[in-house]
Amino acid sequence: MILHLAPLDDWLRDPGRPYSTSSLLTDGFIHCSPDEPTTLAVANVFFGKTPDPLMALLIDEERVDPMVRWEAPAGDRPPGTAPDVLFPHIYGRLNRTAVVGLEKLERGTDGRWARLVPWS
Repeated sequence: MILHLAPLDDWLRDPGRPYSTSSLLTDGFIHCSPDEPTTLAVANVFFGKTPDPLMALLIDEERVDPMVRWEAPAGDRPPGTAPDVLFPHIYGRLNRTAVVGLEKLERGTDGRWARLVPWS
C-alpha cells in the first residue's frame, strides 16, 4: 500500500477521469509515500497550512496502471523521514480503481498533522 496526500476537493474533482496532480506536469510524476510516518512528515512540510480535510489516498500499487518507481527525493529529504526511505512515484495519471481507501489526517494539539483516521 502506498499513500498520496490530497485535499478532499482535489480527489473529488472529475470523479469519472483518472486522478492527476500539478506535480505530474512539473515533476513528471505523482508524489506518494511508503508508510504513515513518512506521510505525516511530508504532510507537515508541504501541507502544514492546508485547511481540513486533507486526505491520504490508500493506493494498491499492484492495481496502478502507470509505472511506479521507488526513488530517493530529488532535493533535501523532508525532515522527519528516515534517511534511507524511498518514495513511490507514479509516472502518469492514476486510475481511480487503484485507490482502495481514504484516510483523513487529523491535527494534534500543536496544530501539526499527527495521525491518519478512517474516513467514511
